[in-house]
Amino acid sequence: MRIVIALGGNALLQRGETPSAEAQQHNAQRAAAAITAVACEHEVVVTHGNGPQVGLLANQAECDRIAWPLDVVGAESHGMIGYILARELHNALGHDRVASLLTQTEVDPNDPAFDHPEKFIGPTWDAARARALADERGWDVAPDGEGWRRVVASPEPQRLLGMEAVRSLVDGGSVAICAGGGGVPVARDGDGRLYGIEAVVDKDLTAARLAAHVGADWLLMLTDVDGVYMDWGTPDARRLKALLVTAVEPAAYPGGSMGPKMEAARRAAQGGIRVGIGSLEDAAAILAGQAGTRILPVGAA
Repeated sequence: MRIVIALGGNALLQRGETPSAEAQQHNAQRAAAAITAVACEHEVVVTHGNGPQVGLLANQAECDRIAWPLDVVGAESHGMIGYILARELHNALGHDRVASLLTQTEVDPNDPAFDHPEKFIGPTWDAARARALADERGWDVAPDGEGWRRVVASPEPQRLLGMEAVRSLVDGGSVAICAGGGGVPVARDGDGRLYGIEAVVDKDLTAARLAAHVGADWLLMLTDVDGVYMDWGTPDARRLKALLVTAVEPAAYPGGSMGPKMEAARRAAQGGIRVGIGSLEDAAAILAGQAGTRILPVGAA
């Protein structure tokens, strides 16, 4: 089978963890072990989030008074994460058929998301520090759990560029890493020329498009929870083991966390792709129906 594995942004940098090279290498080794358990038996395409990393790099650029635009910072994080994952996958798989590609995602420059930035990036601050940074740097900030974080526009992915190259790699037996952080966001001017745009594309919605582009049988969205829960955060919380796409209601889930995953799952399953959501270490068990939550197309057993 052909499987797209979408790693959460915390795959290389967990909440509250020191943003060091050592921490990201350790987490990359965990991710590589989980991916290898699947790649030993199936064709695999890997994509990943970059929320913690892109925010930290953007903050670093601001501190150095270097005004790098967000698309360039996104590309920088894409390259950094792709390199670390490719290196650890090479070590785990024991061969060099691993490639990390810097890929672009085309968006609509008139997407209403640009008027309502909601995508969290970067570290967490207390309210006073967040508001001070917002005033100083012209950022938008919003509460995220017990702290505050920067928010940026997250437009809909319209088209993924470079997919012929990705398919060629996978057809040839390689593990391809691409569309990191939702892909580097670009738009087209009146002459059809591409230009970078200030945004971070939602990685889960991009993963659904990626799965369709490469003809995947499965989309695995691996995160820091072991599945999709009904009544999350209450004593009645229970994990859903499987549900048909017709029963998926993304609006019933938190918009900043599980909501986008369920929307991505709905889109992928409507296209006939099976979807699994769960913990990183459970990747192989999710495929076997022994862990996580599965979202199934109509007519799937």
